[in-house]
Amino acid sequence: MSGTIEPQWQVVDFEVLPGTPCPCGIAKRAFAEVADYPATIHVTEIKADAELHYHKRLTETYFILECGPDAKMQLDDEIIPLRQGMCVRIPPGVRHRAIGTMKIINFVIPKFDPSDEHFD
Repeated sequence: MSGTIEPQWQVVDFEVLPGTPCPCGIAKRAFAEVADYPATIHVTEIKADAELHYHKRLTETYFILECGPDAKMQLDDEIIPLRQGMCVRIPPGVRHRAIGTMKIINFVIPKFDPSDEHFD
């Protein structure tokens, strides 16, 4: 029997992934092309206040890797302070934006779809 067997696992090096502009800053997105993985994982650098937006289908979970001392998150009409090590789950329909500088890991379920970014 000849042929190549594809591994069941994947490894992503975020250092070599290209960054993509998004309402939050610059995102590096992994696993979009893996058919049997239900999510995408993003490392996003937020350099300034992000644009207020929401998703109709996506749930995002932000894990704060690094942030400035005045970092905050707007979730609908509330603004909460953030610090390194915090995690924020953002279900569909919640208007949100990051305020201040930070670097996050964003777990997006189902897979990220740019057509599901909505602005008022």
